[in-house]
Parts: sequence; structure tokens; C-alpha cells
Amino acid sequence: MADNYPNRSDLRNPATRQVQFKGQTYGQGAAQQRAQQAVTPGSAPAQVQAQQMAAQQRPRPGAKPFLRPTERPSEPITAGADFGLGPTSAQSGIVGNMIRPDDLMEQLMALYRRFPNEGLGMMISKYRNRGL
Repeated sequence: MADNYPNRSDLRNPATRQVQFKGQTYGQGAAQQRAQQAVTPGSAPAQVQAQQMAAQQRPRPGAKPFLRPTERPSEPITAGADFGLGPTSAQSGIVGNMIRPDDLMEQLMALYRRFPNEGLGMMISKYRNRGL
């Protein structure tokens, strides 16, 4: 990088180079630049770096033939499901996405505002009357 900017001392040292993070709202970029002038951003924590390394080592989907022999011959096909043989989802450490009741009501109301109909209106009123 020093070759690209021989007259710029601020770009010779990568530790002092300012980093721009993506996904910011308007005005946060200038605040970020001021903050970086005071303290330069460091590298990612060791745990994040380890996760990134592990993600790079995993084979990409479709890298192996689909019709290859199973890698887990003694595990039932229903392992991780809440039915059939094998461990349940809780025993396998699979956590489901739980929707809080408030979130559900907000989603129903948004759906009703977008597509108002009698059936959805009745469902919303019954849901409110249950006190969930």
C-alpha cells in the first residue's frame, strides 16, 4: 500500500487506516470517522476469527455427490425431529424460533391492514379475547 501512496504517511500504516463499515444510517459515517481518529478499530475477537475459520473449512453445499453413502449409518433419519426414532430436537440442541404473543399480534394486524377480510378479523378478535 505504501507504493500506491508514497506521499501519504497516513496510508502507509494499515493500523491507522480508517475502516468504513457497511449498513449504516445517514450521518453515522461521519461520526464513525471522528471516532476512528481518536481510536482505531482493532481486529475481530478471537472467537469470531475462530468461527470464520471454521466456516471457511466447511465444505460448500453441493461439493460432495448427493447420492454418496451416508456419513452416519447408525443414526435414524428422524434424529432431531420430535417424532420417530432417535433423539428429539431438545436432546439434539435444536432451538426452535418462538414467536412472542405481542409479535404474533403485530404480524396479524399488519396482515389484516394489508389484506383485510372477515375471517382474519374474526381470528384477531378471538385472539384478543383469549388474553394471550
